[in-house]
Amino acid sequence: MINSVVLVGRLTRDPELRYTPSGGNAVVNFTLAVNRPFTNQQGEREADFVRIVAWRKLAENCANFLGKGRLAAVTGRLQVRSYEADDGQRRTIAEVVADNVQFLDKKDSQNKGDSYEDFMGGEVSEDDVPF
Repeated sequence: MINSVVLVGRLTRDPELRYTPSGGNAVVNFTLAVNRPFTNQQGEREADFVRIVAWRKLAENCANFLGKGRLAAVTGRLQVRSYEADDGQRRTIAEVVADNVQFLDKKDSQNKGDSYEDFMGGEVSEDDVPF
């Protein structure tokens, strides 16, 4: 049996990192907007919004390095589960449990700061550059 999913899309909001009460395992949730390969009758491209779940170190990396609008590739497996909502209704949800997440674009300096200036802690002079 094969249960394999490969998606490339953009995050619709920042990832939500939590830790399980028993064991303290990291778990992150985010939604990936994945464009469909065709346009609708109005010529607009539609997208599917896929819920992604990642665990442990991968979850922490996603929370630290991904943000709203970032492009990511996710490989994993489809999981369908049900739960009881606060209103007592039984709900079913489909989500992708990520085995691997690739960060496909660079963060800009406005998004959690990974510019050289942020890394070095301020302005960069020519003396700081090694070449």
